[in-house]
Amino acid sequence: NNYKNNNSNNKKSSTTGNLARERLNQAMLESTRNHRILSPVTFHTTSVQQQLAVTEHLLSVPLYHGNSTTKSSSKEERLDLCFTIVEKVDSDEKRTWLNNLSSLSPRQRATAYVQNSAMANAGGMCLYLQGGPGFGAPTPVAGLGLESASSSWAAQALFTANYQRIVLLDQRGTGRSTPLTKQTLERKYPNLFLLDNDNKNKNVAASEARTKDGATAAALKDSKDQNEDTTTADNIKVQQAIQDVTEYMACFRADSIVQDAEMLREALLKPKEIGASEQEEQEPDDSKQSSQLSLPKPWGAALGQSFGGFSLMTYLSQVANPPKICLFTGGIAPILAPSLYDVYAKLWKRVQKRSLSYYQMYPGDIPLVKKIVQKLLHGNSPPKLPAGGILTARRFLQVGLGYLGSSPSAFAGLHKLLSSAFLDTNVATIGELEFHRSFLKTMEMDQSFDDAPLYFWLHESIYANEQHNSPTEWAAHRAYNDLVKEAPQIWDYRETSSQLDNDDMQTLFFGEMVFPWMADGDYAELSGFGMKSVAEAIAAKNDWPTLFNEMQMKKVLDDGTSRAAAAVYYDDLYVDFDNCMQVLQGPMERCKPYITNEYQHSGLRDDGASIFLKLHGMANGGTRIPS
Repeated sequence: NNYKNNNSNNKKSSTTGNLARERLNQAMLESTRNHRILSPVTFHTTSVQQQLAVTEHLLSVPLYHGNSTTKSSSKEERLDLCFTIVEKVDSDEKRTWLNNLSSLSPRQRATAYVQNSAMANAGGMCLYLQGGPGFGAPTPVAGLGLESASSSWAAQALFTANYQRIVLLDQRGTGRSTPLTKQTLERKYPNLFLLDNDNKNKNVAASEARTKDGATAAALKDSKDQNEDTTTADNIKVQQAIQDVTEYMACFRADSIVQDAEMLREALLKPKEIGASEQEEQEPDDSKQSSQLSLPKPWGAALGQSFGGFSLMTYLSQVANPPKICLFTGGIAPILAPSLYDVYAKLWKRVQKRSLSYYQMYPGDIPLVKKIVQKLLHGNSPPKLPAGGILTARRFLQVGLGYLGSSPSAFAGLHKLLSSAFLDTNVATIGELEFHRSFLKTMEMDQSFDDAPLYFWLHESIYANEQHNSPTEWAAHRAYNDLVKEAPQIWDYRETSSQLDNDDMQTLFFGEMVFPWMADGDYAELSGFGMKSVAEAIAAKNDWPTLFNEMQMKKVLDDGTSRAAAAVYYDDLYVDFDNCMQVLQGPMERCKPYITNEYQHSGLRDDGASIFLKLHGMANGGTRIPS
């Protein structure tokens, strides 16, 4: 009897200790996550008699997920991750508890939200991964229509596909998540800017003629020669800062984004009840709760637009239980292309084709574009833009990025912009032309690199998969320079724009490419010695971690862990069609393709409701495409 009593007391003591540890661990986890709802819930009415609630969340996530080459000194650093949830309000009871959140603190709101939502799994949620890299998710109502099922893909997901919640993630470094910009780097890494000076733009005109910028070491030497007061100590500090910032930026790729999404998902689910593990031990055979706790709880669906689709491929590659349904719109990464150079060589040909299509629609703009380029090349000095950058000829040609591969009205928008370029066109010489100030303002607004510098810094790194495509070494720039050498009468804007009276020689725009000269003063938020050196270091980085695993993608699609469908745009300016199909006929052969030339890359924005409905039906077997 004494033995039984002692054994019973030991078990009680053990149980009490375990419960205490569970409570402590749960409290520590909640403290680390620091989940907050920033403001009271916003309610929106719709035309389908369904009220929607919008909540804006912040979650603390580690900078380092253990999937990069970041130094151990950064492993404890954390970032704020912002995400917005749009959900259906399907009862008075739900509206009441959502309303009651307003009287609580941000932390209390989040705790109450998770408790009242009581989600045992994530099957009723659809995650959205935005294109980029470098852009936040669209804002509900303002940037994402929710009035009726036909308003947007999100409305279709809620009203037709019957998802309870849409989760719009501001990927790390973007939107209202902890930002990554020149301004934040100035605070975090002030030593990076020690060799910057006030005369940042003095060499811009000269660099317009360059074909390749020097490496960081050479730039350091040049900067030291130009700044006699610069000390060796400053050089050492700047070199260390360049290394630190490069390692920091390496934590903002798709491998980190999908781990963030997993942490977000876990934070929204109902936490395991304290003592559940003890119950599992006591009732191993018939405990229904035990079996439920061990089941995977993936997202019900995820939609990846453009770079968001690349990130979704990383999800399939690296997470054991990726979203049940994966939908891709213009977002199949060219992982089987021989090299990044080959990827951009194909994309340049697509840019050429779209430029010629534009001139076919607006032939009167052929000489107008040449005049703009010539004015920018040979004027007294390139025009300064309101935010501090300058409009060079090469920057002007980047206007093709936003207009050539976008919505059906984009060509008309580009024509309107070009037509507003000059204050007065009735002048005898190009030297007498004067740019309209409203044109300069619009040019700056249309080019997003200053506002979303990650789009520049990490643009080519989204293709780097261990040794494949590492280092990236300005692949688009190299491909363009080779085309200029091979056929300057087609590709060299200096040459084509000089033939003002020859409409058969057209000046081609640029597409979705980044160039080293963008950090030479063209874009203020990318420029300065420190920022340029970081860009060069990222281009030279040769130890990028894994993003894509062909065998794992094939496995989770083959065994039904995930079902997938992809919109593949035949005339896509940003993602080459042939490269997409190579992947869809290889490791992602179980992903059903919807191939169309009805849309450009902006199909999700232009007709998102229709495209979502089609892809979702394809993935779940309700729509027979391919036929």
